[in-house]
Amino acid sequence: MTFGKEKGADVIELEQVGYSYSGAELFGDVSLQLAPGSFHFLTGPSGAGKTTFLRLLYGALRPTTGRVRVFDTDLAGLDRDGLALMRRRIGVVHQDCQFLDHLPLADNLALPLTVSGRDVTAEAANLKELINWVGLTHRADARPPELSGGERQRAALARAIIMSPDVIIADEPTGNVDWDMSQRLLQLLVELNRMGKTVVMASHDLALIRAAKTQVQTRVLRISNRRLQTAGADL
Repeated sequence: MTFGKEKGADVIELEQVGYSYSGAELFGDVSLQLAPGSFHFLTGPSGAGKTTFLRLLYGALRPTTGRVRVFDTDLAGLDRDGLALMRRRIGVVHQDCQFLDHLPLADNLALPLTVSGRDVTAEAANLKELINWVGLTHRADARPPELSGGERQRAALARAIIMSPDVIIADEPTGNVDWDMSQRLLQLLVELNRMGKTVVMASHDLALIRAAKTQVQTRVLRISNRRLQTAGADL
């Protein structure tokens, strides 16, 4: 199924993409364009392949069939260094929120800067502002095991955007937090989208998707029966 192309150059484009695991097709024939500044929800039953689909978007997996283009570059033509450079423009919030437990929160959030060779000292003011933006100033010196589930998710979001990416991909960031924290996390993503960031968020929470629709224009995609479909208007 092919969805209509949106105005402007697409940040991510999938052309007849399929992915198979151990010889079995997880999904196939997916053609999709993600425009700059768009907000997409990805839904589907457990095991449908949502995480796999998201990993294809930032090159962590290669499609079995079809082509993925990111920032007008075919991922199949990128070597390891090229992929690493491309991924600096994409912030990913993983389900597991892995941190280095022996480092305080602020140092964990600064790790992407260190890995990319940027001067962390020079970025101190921006780091402090980011920690304040996600509401964790009072926890900046805490170790990850001391954080609550909601605090860890906000920290994961902060780490994902420390490099000022153009695209934020969030894999069910509200799956293990209560409704109030889910809304707080959603609001942060909505604010990022209003700044012009492209957001792709996997979620099974239809109430949260409905809440988002009252704040920002969204598209809802659903993986079902090995195909990507637009979800019903009754969401």
